[in-house]
Order: sequence, then C-alpha cells, then structure tokens
Amino acid sequence: MANKFREIPNQEEIEELEELVEQEEPRVITRTSKPGKKGVLAKGLSKVFGGSFLSDDRAIQHIPFILFLGLIAILYIANGYYADDKIREVNKVSNQIKELHTEFISSKSDLMFVSKQSEVAKAVAPLGLKEPVVAPMKIETDSVKVISDKQKK
Repeated sequence: MANKFREIPNQEEIEELEELVEQEEPRVITRTSKPGKKGVLAKGLSKVFGGSFLSDDRAIQHIPFILFLGLIAILYIANGYYADDKIREVNKVSNQIKELHTEFISSKSDLMFVSKQSEVAKAVAPLGLKEPVVAPMKIETDSVKVISDKQKK
C-alpha cells in the first residue's frame, strides 16, 4: 500500500534541481563566536586556575577569610592525625592490660598452689622443719602483774 502523502519526484524534477544547485554560487558560511557566554561557575574556575583572581581588588578584601579557612583546614588535618595516634595508643595500652591481667591470673594460681599447707611442708622439709603434731598451747598471764614486774626492774 503506497503512502498517499509521499510524492515521488520524477526524473525531470530531479534534473531541474541539480541544474539550480550547479548555477548557484558557493556560499562560505562562517560562524561568529559569541563573546563570553560562560556560566558563573566557569568564570570563577577560569579565574582561579588562571590566577587572575589574585589581582582583583575584591580578592584582597577576602584574604583574612581565606587565611582563616586555611588555618581551619590545617587544624582539621592535625586533629585527624592526633586522633589516629590516640587510637593507636589506646589499643597498645589495652593489649598491655590484657597481658598483665593474664600474668596476674597465672601468678595468683601459682601462689595459691605454693601456699597450700602440704606444699609449704614439702618446701621446708630440707631445712629440717616439721609440722607440729601437738596442738599449740595458750599461755595466759595477768597483764597487771606483768606491768608491775616490769616497773620493778
């Protein structure tokens, strides 16, 4: 089914168009560039990267603020390094605490073993000391008599 809106040009019309194109003078098309239709961001970035913002009078007014921002940036970086150092130190101290706690528990268990009565008896046996078989006797004295005896001497 043919498209009823489409006209197929015949051979004569094509030849006429070709003759017209050959007769016309060639045109040179030149585009004129529009001067500086840049965005605000592009202008600002070109000034910063080009260095021309330093010669601007308004930039001189903002130098204290720029220095303040630089100081804050330096302090921010220094604070990050300080925090990293403190984290490393805390980890180191916590590892030392774990080691000392382990050593404490080990020493405490060794002390409990060594201080048992049977272990003490074994340790002092080479010195000739023996466990007493008889219970100790309680000696009672009259404290007034002892004091008066000391004063007499």
